[in-house]
Amino acid sequence: QESTLRSQVERSLQRYFKQLDNEPATDLHRLVMSEVEAPLLEAVMRYTGNNQSKASIMLGLNRGTLRTKLKLYGML
Repeated sequence: QESTLRSQVERSLQRYFKQLDNEPATDLHRLVMSEVEAPLLEAVMRYTGNNQSKASIMLGLNRGTLRTKLKLYGML
């Protein structure tokens, strides 16, 4: 069984759709992005020792955008 990030997301979405039981899903993009982005930021900040400059380079974001996202998820 494949264990890539992509395959994990696909499996998680399949489970989510099954749980919906034919109910309509709304705002799915926002839901998925917030579920993925928060742990990504946590992992990168931990890896860089909370160095925002290193984290912003690693993520390909400018430091201001990174700070905005960290605040959004209560990490700052």
